[in-house]
Amino acid sequence: MNLAWGDLFAGLSILMVLEGLLPFLNPGGAKRVFAQLAALSERDLRVGGLVSMLVGLVVLFLVRS
Repeated sequence: MNLAWGDLFAGLSILMVLEGLLPFLNPGGAKRVFAQLAALSERDLRVGGLVSMLVGLVVLFLVRS
């Protein structure tokens, strides 16, 4: 597999665009979501982060193969 730096930066750019959509389109909703996230335990946040990473890896594998 030959991953170029441009691919990495393109992926990070898309991530930033997607992360910015909710606060741009619905700032009040974004505040509520962030408040709910702040209320979660560290364990719940870690599990959510792990699940997110695993799903991302599976999707990346499917797209790149």
